[in-house]
Amino acid sequence: MHKPSLLEIFEHPKTQKYLQRSGVVHAIASSYHSYKLSAQYGVDPILACKAALLHDIGHYTWYRDGKWDYEQYKANDIHAIKGAERAHKLLVELGEDRENAKAISLAILLHTDSYLPGGQLELNPLQKVVRLADEADEEPGGLHHYREISYDKAVALINKLDSLLLKGKGLSSPLQQTS
Repeated sequence: MHKPSLLEIFEHPKTQKYLQRSGVVHAIASSYHSYKLSAQYGVDPILACKAALLHDIGHYTWYRDGKWDYEQYKANDIHAIKGAERAHKLLVELGEDRENAKAISLAILLHTDSYLPGGQLELNPLQKVVRLADEADEEPGGLHHYREISYDKAVALINKLDSLLLKGKGLSSPLQQTS
């Protein structure tokens, strides 16, 4: 059994805290992308959507003189490491199957190689889907982290995705990039 739902994960206070840093719109859009990609890669769409929703919860804010410093972020960030840890703890706390929690956390850990010293990783299909879903919603200079959405609209989109996951139906993304 796959539990908790995306909505349960999304509404958790820890998720809310960290998604406010990394971008709620980006998290939801990445989840929709991962849903579409999961069929192509033969991946459980529930695991893919959970991983994509949580993939950036390890972000730290990198500011210099009151402004976002994208270059400092790119040079020093390890958000995937911190995010994998946070996601695993959160998912286990919410009652997620431990094997699933580990698979989701590893996909979060490997969704970017920005913190690795060169070389290429061989990703499993779930990890690849989460990476591709993240990349599908990226904008230059990290602007994808700053799109805004009301809480009610975010909940409605998460509910729609939860419903589609239960029914196993296709969808189109209701979120568009700003660039």
